[in-house]
Amino acid sequence: MNYKKQEIKKGITLHLIETENFKTDIISVFLTTPLKRENVTKNAIIPMVLRKGSNNLQNIEEINKALEEMYGAEFDCGIDKTGDNQVLKFYVETIDNKYLPIQENLIGEGINTLLDIVFNPKIENNVFKAEYIESEKEKLKILIEGKKDNKSSYAYLRCQEEMFKNKPFGLYKYGYIEDIDKIDPSNLYEHYKKLLSECKIDIFVSGDIEEKKVIDCIENNENIKKLNPREAIYEIKNQALEKQEVNEISESMDVTQGNLIIGLEIDEESKKEKYVAVVYNTILGGSANSKMFQIVREKNSLAYTASSSYLRHKNCIFIRAGIEIENYQKTLDLIKEQIEDMKKRKLYRRRYKKWKKTE
Repeated sequence: MNYKKQEIKKGITLHLIETENFKTDIISVFLTTPLKRENVTKNAIIPMVLRKGSNNLQNIEEINKALEEMYGAEFDCGIDKTGDNQVLKFYVETIDNKYLPIQENLIGEGINTLLDIVFNPKIENNVFKAEYIESEKEKLKILIEGKKDNKSSYAYLRCQEEMFKNKPFGLYKYGYIEDIDKIDPSNLYEHYKKLLSECKIDIFVSGDIEEKKVIDCIENNENIKKLNPREAIYEIKNQALEKQEVNEISESMDVTQGNLIIGLEIDEESKKEKYVAVVYNTILGGSANSKMFQIVREKNSLAYTASSSYLRHKNCIFIRAGIEIENYQKTLDLIKEQIEDMKKRKLYRRRYKKWKKTE
């Protein structure tokens, strides 16, 4: 595999990943912008609106027809949260050119189609098409209201919201119901234009590709030529979590199974300590041999599921356990015992290491 990065223009970076391991090529566009309360809902609805149609591909039917003509290429888009940043994601996956029955530049078609959807949206009277906005607002509202449907995911989100209260990472990536009615074709289009002028744009092309052809295709694309991001290079920054007291939050619902989520802040920010945190998490709850799985779940039968995950962008570990509600305190106490046990073992290793040096 060969990786190469090239700046197309200020704020737009092309990433080329050459590999022969797959029969398909993937073209991706990522728009990265800081998480802000006033913009999070607008950013979430933008991919939903863009996928409805462009000025060249007027609606979903025309987009699907274009994809079918590319031997059933696939298109998808979405929104994500990475550290203190919100990322708008767009993908097209095509068959690699060498597997086509006749010689075609399929990856070039895929690049142009994706860039057309992302950077050349369907516009009427210098704003987004009103019909598209209204339909997607309803879908977004259902999506936000449905976050409670998965109780485990909801408990995890609530832990993040409380742990990072009044911080960017505490924001819900799909935004908030109260902001949806304020969105209209005009202010959303103005926000979209502002987003393109300020966000960090990354284009990834992966597959058995010809580097020069891909670069030429992107550099000569009319939509790329029209973009004029600010010259200042956008830096991805994450706010550190302030030291805080232990805070216990509980919510009651009419369910038989509960979800226990514990957020742990890691003090150290150095690169070396982040590697240590990965190992720590694996021992604590990141594998089938971990303390959470073997002791909390298997030995004591206090949890249906028991695991932990390390969030490197925020340097935090989250412990997650699906429990019977009456076992809450027992499970919490046992998890705390495992954390304390790991603290003692770390201290012992340090003493042993010091003793070895003085031998």
